[in-house]
Amino acid sequence: MASVRMASGSPFTIANLAMRGLVCAVPQAEVTNASLHATFGADGVADVSRMIGVEARRRAASGQTTADLCQAAAETLLAGLGWERDSIDALIFISQTPDYTLPATACALHGRLQLTSSCVAFDVNLGCSGYAYGLWLAGKMLDGMAIQRVLLLVGDTISKTVDPHDRATALLFGDAGSATALEFDPLAAPAYFLLGTDGHGERHLMIPASAHRPYQGDDTRLAGRDPSCLFMDGGEIFNFTLTHVPPLVNDLLALADRQRETIDAFLFHQANTFMLKHIIKKAKIPAEKAPLNMARFGNTSSASIPLLVCDQLPQLTTTTLTVAMFGFGVGYSWAAALMELPPLAVNQLIEVSP
Repeated sequence: MASVRMASGSPFTIANLAMRGLVCAVPQAEVTNASLHATFGADGVADVSRMIGVEARRRAASGQTTADLCQAAAETLLAGLGWERDSIDALIFISQTPDYTLPATACALHGRLQLTSSCVAFDVNLGCSGYAYGLWLAGKMLDGMAIQRVLLLVGDTISKTVDPHDRATALLFGDAGSATALEFDPLAAPAYFLLGTDGHGERHLMIPASAHRPYQGDDTRLAGRDPSCLFMDGGEIFNFTLTHVPPLVNDLLALADRQRETIDAFLFHQANTFMLKHIIKKAKIPAEKAPLNMARFGNTSSASIPLLVCDQLPQLTTTTLTVAMFGFGVGYSWAAALMELPPLAVNQLIEVSP
């Protein structure tokens, strides 16, 4: 049950939530900064790269979707865990780049993964905060009776939404998918969550003409732009993040009654390297406890936190770690989670060919 609201959002403490394994999948194709010189010029690429800290990013091939990446991750995860398909009680797919508007991509994945008809499956439309939200949602669902195991699939292929001639987005975003195995465990340590929303950020990171609300051409920032492509007001996003994320760190630690030195890793959504370094310093977090991998993968939206785990925390297969996770951005939406992760049977990063 949620307690009294905190400044950073609604706090929750959840029992019985255990992570058993995690696999992240990235497309095989790598797009380096050098390959973008022809479009933006070497100096133009260098200028943006200095600010966002991206040197390469993975790009899904034509016809390769977020669902494909998540399915590959799920197949690898289930094989590594030895979980039978009929033991999965729920499948949650979190993405802003689904296969279809209709039907739910979770239903399509349910069929492709050959899960049973008694397995719950549904989509959630969230971006940067999606992974922490997904952990919270799975934790609320796990009751040890009808729902004992949840397969959480989270990812995005945002590169498919960007204007290839827009420096601000074409150089920033990469693609990835993930699969996380979660299970009811009465012996699991409590998990702590803070969730919040500010819908006034609706227009600062969006695809204006992407569904059923006709774009009326009423936003001067979009003049001359294709409204069917991703638009990002970097200044607004920057200000939102610097205002909301450092207090979110403090409030999550207060909720869990933990000191910074007791946390093994602080995992931030990989939005912008310059901004993240500023947040890490402002939140008084030792740099060595806040890994970054934007240089190699870019901003992978909802997949960035699980990608950090697979890429930067290989010791999780043998060691228990206490991690704090912070997702924030499009919506505006934010979510923080503090969990004790026991040694994972699977913690793997894979490449997926077209």
